[in-house]
Amino acid sequence: MKVQFHPLGDTSLQVLFGSDISEDTNQQIRLFADYLRKHNMEGIIEWVPAYTTLTIFYRPDKIVYKDLCKKLEDIQDTLQMADYQSQSTIYEIPVLYGGEVGPDLSEVASYNGLSEDEVISTHSAQPYLIYMMGFVPGFPYLGGMPKEISTPRRENPRAKIEAGSVGIAGEQTGVYPLATPGGWQIIGRTPVKLYDPEKEEPILLSAGAYIRFVPVGQKEYEKIEDAVARGEYNVKSYVKGGAEDDNRGFKQ
Repeated sequence: MKVQFHPLGDTSLQVLFGSDISEDTNQQIRLFADYLRKHNMEGIIEWVPAYTTLTIFYRPDKIVYKDLCKKLEDIQDTLQMADYQSQSTIYEIPVLYGGEVGPDLSEVASYNGLSEDEVISTHSAQPYLIYMMGFVPGFPYLGGMPKEISTPRRENPRAKIEAGSVGIAGEQTGVYPLATPGGWQIIGRTPVKLYDPEKEEPILLSAGAYIRFVPVGQKEYEKIEDAVARGEYNVKSYVKGGAEDDNRGFKQ
């Protein structure tokens, strides 16, 4: 894949990896970002992966734009996907769907001509790749949601969506890590904390990992919620393609 470079002001540039949002494009971006992380190139301050781009921030007093582009071109020419050994983690995120915590589940079902149970089974049927993190700490932008449950954003956004809320907006799904305003269709809630500022590593998820939503009932939700509050809940996780009982676990 031949990348393109575009300047963004005088201290950053954008590396464009085509226009297709796909797992292959995401792996290319991760491969490039991993190289930058491992080799500590002079002048480069930070890099931010997105769906089809990698934004690189640099110090023009250490390296000028033209020379940086040449170095990045050389890196791209040497990178081979065959050399990229990635073990992606799947995190199982328990979700209570519908009711008070998922007030828009019926709207999503009605819009797509489905029952609420069909929306739940479709939404939780497969793992979702985390393409990038934003717009607040811990928010995962996920890919791969089936079009069968795609639903437009709400015409009137809510002033407050509770932390842990699981929503749908167009062909995207995601989880709100913090209580914020938002216009997504809220179909459920997880008791798991995606962002906890009291922890040494406050953000649970990362780009390149996967989420699998696991439906739970009210009693199970409350049990997990209590365990999370006590710091005794392990978020189940395992390597994609590996044995699901190889539980690595992440304490909440």
